[in-house]
Amino acid sequence: MTPDALSPIYGYLQNPSMVDYAGHLAAVFFTSGCNFTCGFCHNASLMGASQPGMSWHKLEGGCRKFVADWVDGAVITGGEPTLSTELPELIRFLKTFGWAIKLDTNGSNPERLAECLPLVDYVAMDVKAGESGYLPLTGYSNLKRLKSSIAMIKTSARDYEFRTTILEGFHDDTQMIEIAKLVAGARRYIMQPFVPSENLPNAQYRDATRTSAGRLEAVAALVAGCADTVTVRGG
Repeated sequence: MTPDALSPIYGYLQNPSMVDYAGHLAAVFFTSGCNFTCGFCHNASLMGASQPGMSWHKLEGGCRKFVADWVDGAVITGGEPTLSTELPELIRFLKTFGWAIKLDTNGSNPERLAECLPLVDYVAMDVKAGESGYLPLTGYSNLKRLKSSIAMIKTSARDYEFRTTILEGFHDDTQMIEIAKLVAGARRYIMQPFVPSENLPNAQYRDATRTSAGRLEAVAALVAGCADTVTVRGG
């Protein structure tokens, strides 16, 4: 790694976060590029092909600033971080600052995930839909790879969660039962509300309604037995 070489990190939140990594004041780093085409993605600028990242030198300067701000954790999100061949190197780099590392993933690259699991402290995998819903919702259909990642996380991650953003027009009871089957036996399953925004890539979601508290409560009751802990976050 040379200082002027480009890292996988496209950007980072300027201020530490208290909500992105439970129990930690965390720096949040973004990779670019994603192999899903979710129309409700709040990081639409990071979808599609990967874009050049910042230099390792610039990234190091940002990390040192975070150390001075009492940061004790780092979140690697995207985009889809596991698309980067340099992800294990990035994790090792961030760990030199003494931080606990959380990795966000869509689960589509189990081979790279296997490289990273021994290095990270927490994994959050988005389970977007049930088996029948993945292709229409995300444009991705290789369920074998997703199931491989789910199984690997259950058995090998130090700590983890599976999570779903609930779209009321899409995540009906049938979808939720399918998701419950995918994550069955997990340590932790989190549901969170869909929040509309004018910047979402698909126009149909920009004016959609936020997921109601009532629907979140009903979904939580429906899938209550699929994990040791089933929780609604941000409802």
